[in-house]
Amino acid sequence: MPEKINKVVLAYSGGLDTSVILKWLIETYKCDVITFSADLGQEEEIEDIEEKALKTGAVKVYMDDLKESFVADYVFPAFRANAIYEGQYLLGTSLARPLIAKRQMEIAKIEGADAVSHGATGKGNDQVRFELSYLALDPHIHIIAPWREWELNSRTSLMEFAGKHRIKVPVTPAKPYSTDRNLLHISYEGGVLEDPWKEPPEDMFTLTVSPMNALDKPEVIEITFIQGDPVAINDINMSPANLLKELNRLGGRHGIGRADIVENRFVGMKSRGVYETPGGTILRLAHMAVESITMDREVMHLRDSLIPKYSEIIYNGFWFSPEMKLLQNMIDMTQKNVSGVVRVELYKGNCRILGRRSDESLYKEDFATFEDDSVYSQKDAEGFIRLNALRLRIQNMLNK
Repeated sequence: MPEKINKVVLAYSGGLDTSVILKWLIETYKCDVITFSADLGQEEEIEDIEEKALKTGAVKVYMDDLKESFVADYVFPAFRANAIYEGQYLLGTSLARPLIAKRQMEIAKIEGADAVSHGATGKGNDQVRFELSYLALDPHIHIIAPWREWELNSRTSLMEFAGKHRIKVPVTPAKPYSTDRNLLHISYEGGVLEDPWKEPPEDMFTLTVSPMNALDKPEVIEITFIQGDPVAINDINMSPANLLKELNRLGGRHGIGRADIVENRFVGMKSRGVYETPGGTILRLAHMAVESITMDREVMHLRDSLIPKYSEIIYNGFWFSPEMKLLQNMIDMTQKNVSGVVRVELYKGNCRILGRRSDESLYKEDFATFEDDSVYSQKDAEGFIRLNALRLRIQNMLNK
């Protein structure tokens, strides 16, 4: 028999897994279940969540609009670091989990719940991300991870459970993808995608048109940055969430931001995932462009050397760790002068930098020019080269 639990706060998406978990928790623990659903920009996917949760047995439902906090406090800090995992993944799911866990723990405290629960599987990264966040915020919280406890060991068995209990779920045997959507991206795993040789079916994609079917005319936009964060598109100021939403719209209609990745999960296995991140793809490229003219060389190279570690910390679920706080503080210091405007061309799945300008620019045309100038003596380069070559010359003499 499971230990006595009186009240559980469940991170609830309304999808197959958490719909089944809600009913399973009630049946298994004979406890009250409060569901918490975070609106991170999944749009139509949350419309019927409250009604569905109550119908399935929840005693109370929390639905919080966290879009602005998600983008301002999680997405933008990561993009100030140009975060990217294994050179391809822009961390859309990884960045959402600590925010969900933080709010879930706040609700547990408000409601006097003695446990929290999530729908992450025992094979995936999300179980680690949720639970590391829970425990960082409250070391004594009881965690229920159904995928590590129950005998429903496949999505087929979950669909059978849902059918038996008349729980409506958005997954069918014909399209059994596991998806996660928010303002930064949408991800797809499972089903036919488990074979890394098979091409993703075109009708699967949600945020982007196929580059082959995208507009035949390029579109040029300007993005304004202040201290590393985007604040305006084409001189129109926007809130963080609205700005990212608009970049998603622009990038999506040009087929920008698709990625098909086999990544290394923290738990040890490789996993194939397909992602659509149109706005994030544009944003990262534009941010790097404004940095290129405003950031000191050695500061940039030092920061760049930390991007793999920083991204790994987020991917592995250590958002609320001392090492993350240390790195974020350092990265934010590098962004003090990263302000300016970047001009970007969007066309057929690609985004291309056309120009960048800034009042903080370190690029000086009179130093860089190949024409005649009076600020740089080319003769000075001779001594610079000979000094840097000294150890190479000595090494050569020793070898002979």
